[in-house]
Amino acid sequence: MTRIEITSFGFLHGAEPDARFKIDLRHHFYDPHDHRPELRYMTAHDAAVREAVLATGGIPELLDAATAMIEAFAAGPVQGEPVTVAVGCAGGRHRAAAVASVLSERCAERGFDVRLVHRDLGKDVVER
Repeated sequence: MTRIEITSFGFLHGAEPDARFKIDLRHHFYDPHDHRPELRYMTAHDAAVREAVLATGGIPELLDAATAMIEAFAAGPVQGEPVTVAVGCAGGRHRAAAVASVLSERCAERGFDVRLVHRDLGKDVVER
């Protein structure tokens, strides 16, 4: 069984993690607290944040495409290495963590051995 390792992170908290492929959500998908300020100090563990991220135009399609990419990597001829995915946004508390969580759930539903790490979820909100 292929192992899938997914890491969510914030670009403003340091170097991006090493991964087979990276998803950068910063410039194409708005930060949900820009439109709903009450979400600013919440995280992707909060239903309101997760719902706002998943309702963002393009995110469902991005999740479908990322899931297909993971399945393609896992089906490749080189086995034994994990498929590593890094999902980043500015701070790592909203977009990246929500997308990484759903991606890991989808992979688990497909029978993959999934490891999910939220590198920056517990860090302070970055004041910009």
